[in-house]
Amino acid sequence: MSVFVYQTFELKQDKFKEGIENLQEMAKYRNENYNHKVEILTPITGKDYTYVLFSTYEGLAEMELQNKKMFDDEEYLKLIGDFFLENIVQGSMHTQFYRRMSEKKKENNDKDKKKE
Repeated sequence: MSVFVYQTFELKQDKFKEGIENLQEMAKYRNENYNHKVEILTPITGKDYTYVLFSTYEGLAEMELQNKKMFDDEEYLKLIGDFFLENIVQGSMHTQFYRRMSEKKKENNDKDKKKE
């Protein structure tokens, strides 16, 4: 069952250009080196400097495995360290996990017809 991670954060206005560039580099690195998909969502309404990293994993176990790999990767740690320390407003990051709702199974109409 797919797991979706929705992380919102606010970019510092005086570091906006650098923040966007670092964010794009980080998303590209994750998409190329790990087994999950990362997208950057930009605001249409709401706070103009609030952005989202939207990550999709195959399941909770896969999310845990990918996170372990990322935090063992020195190059990735450098990317996120620069991003978090230099480009986002402290305390502005919020992370939420979601999973896709299972579809309701169809009742077998043939069994109902045989009972009649």
